[in-house]
Amino acid sequence: MNHDNIHMLDKPENVRRLIRLLFAICALLFTLDLFIHRHTMHDWDDLLGFYALYGFIGCVALVFVAKWMRTILMRSEKYYDRRELKDLEENHDLDT
Repeated sequence: MNHDNIHMLDKPENVRRLIRLLFAICALLFTLDLFIHRHTMHDWDDLLGFYALYGFIGCVALVFVAKWMRTILMRSEKYYDRRELKDLEENHDLDT
C-alpha cells in the first residue's frame, strides 16, 4: 500500500484556509441577519444573532447529552470477546 498519497486536508495551510472560509461564511450570514426580514412568531426570534446562538446552544447541549449517554451505554472493550468465548464454550460442550 502506498502511503505517499497526500490529501487536501493533510496540509496545514489548507486546513487554515478552510477554517478561515468557514469563519467568513459565518460572518457573512451574521451580517445578512441585519438586512434580511424574517417572519417571526415570537419576540425573541427578532433578536440579532438569535438563530446562531440557538444553534450553538443546541450543539453544546447535544455534546453534553452524548457524554451523559456514554456513561450509561458504554461497554468494556472485552464485552464482545466474552460473549463470543461463552458461545464457543457452549458449542464445545454440545459437541462433546
